[in-house]
Amino acid sequence: MQAFAFVFPGQGSQSMGMLDAWGDHPVVLEALQEVSDALGENVARLIKDGPKEALALTMNTQPVMLVAGVAAYRVWMAETGAAPAAVAGHSLGEYSALVAAGVLTLAQAAPLVRFRAQAMQDAVPVGVGAMAAILGLDAAIVMEGCAEVTKELGGAADEVVEAVNFNDPLQTVIAGSKAGVERACVVLKARGAKRALPLPVSAPFHSSLMKPAAAQLREKLKSVEFLAPQIALINNVDVAIETDVDRIRDALYRQAFGPVRWVECVQALKARGLTTVVECGPGKVLLGTVKRIDPQLNGVALSDPASLAELKSLLLGAIHE
Repeated sequence: MQAFAFVFPGQGSQSMGMLDAWGDHPVVLEALQEVSDALGENVARLIKDGPKEALALTMNTQPVMLVAGVAAYRVWMAETGAAPAAVAGHSLGEYSALVAAGVLTLAQAAPLVRFRAQAMQDAVPVGVGAMAAILGLDAAIVMEGCAEVTKELGGAADEVVEAVNFNDPLQTVIAGSKAGVERACVVLKARGAKRALPLPVSAPFHSSLMKPAAAQLREKLKSVEFLAPQIALINNVDVAIETDVDRIRDALYRQAFGPVRWVECVQALKARGLTTVVECGPGKVLLGTVKRIDPQLNGVALSDPASLAELKSLLLGAIHE
């Protein structure tokens, strides 16, 4: 059997109609109904009809990306029964991975990610924080530049800029106060960054400015029953595989204000002998990062019936040998 990993995308991969290709697949419809019931609203209609602006609201984006990833995963499992050897998720995608691993049910995860989204949005008013992608510069230089700018801003708790997403060897996302991010973009371009792209987000995710949101999330996590994972899950914040539910909760708390160590997560999958990485859910953002992190890895999409058929062809032959 060819061992493989499933990875789940986070915010940014959502789009109107992103589940349309599945048609009336009963497994997808069941997942949508489960989330709709848990949230008390028609999530299928939101995904299908939008509007785009509503889909882009953090409060909506987090649950719709959760269900999109889980739905695709459930279709794969229903039709093949072939579980991945490991799972991981980028930022929010870790919650989809938790459902896939059996730690949470989808009905538990949907209100949890909505709570997380609301807490994050409330922690920093719109326009006060910012994020930007720094392209073409080594992560160590990005971190040094952010530290320099934060010091330049006087060290106030609400005037910071930090490296928060290590997406590939030459793409690092920074976040913090608006002034901090803007200044860091100037400094990092002067240090050799090819581009510094402001991101259209409503809060400085994964920065220390999210600590008030994380504190709320920690209390919420205490009230949710977790089960031990049935599949190895590599978490973002420690690049670790945890089996103790309290340690899993603590990692989710710290993930809210800690960086996404995606480069290391992908390297950890390879270190476990997994050379095929399946992006489960809409878009192919993670596949691009996987290839840039390690060109020897084989990245494959699972987002619709066509990609499902291709994945079966790639993996099931090896499984039945």
